[in-house]
Amino acid sequence: MSPPRDASRLTSGRKVRLLADAKRRADPSFPDFALADSPFYLLVRTAGQYELAMANALRDIGMDLPSWRALMIVHEHSPTSVSEIAAESVTRLSTMTRVVQRLEKQGFVKLAQSEADARVTQVSITPSGERAALRVRQVASTLFSAAFGNSTAVEIAALNQMLRRLHGTLAELPKRNAK
Repeated sequence: MSPPRDASRLTSGRKVRLLADAKRRADPSFPDFALADSPFYLLVRTAGQYELAMANALRDIGMDLPSWRALMIVHEHSPTSVSEIAAESVTRLSTMTRVVQRLEKQGFVKLAQSEADARVTQVSITPSGERAALRVRQVASTLFSAAFGNSTAVEIAALNQMLRRLHGTLAELPKRNAK
């Protein structure tokens, strides 16, 4: 049986039991596993909703999600390599190479061969890219305000801390060679 979603109607004892069972209900190996209580399921659903909303908002200014991610990374870390952008955005290198080439054609970034390593392509933001990044940040800010308008700074900091920890843990898992 799924727990009631409105915790305000629960007795304090029932709330404590539900919290104590939260980790167990989130673990797929347990018989009482509930998909709706799985953090990964909730993360994917939330990320999916965010991506839909962001893609729609970005379309209005002629940008797409992969370009937005790459542009924001280059905006913060210019110059940087294509492989660093791919790693930071959790995107395949071949995909990110095409994304930065599109950004170059739009005049938002400049590509150059690294002086230290000829195999590395350095990506630098252009003045036009800086202006585009500011426009995109305004779009992202509107979505952020809608999503987190009722959240406290402490809640956002706690969420960010947990997400960083989860990302780090998952990034340390053994990697399989994917084709």
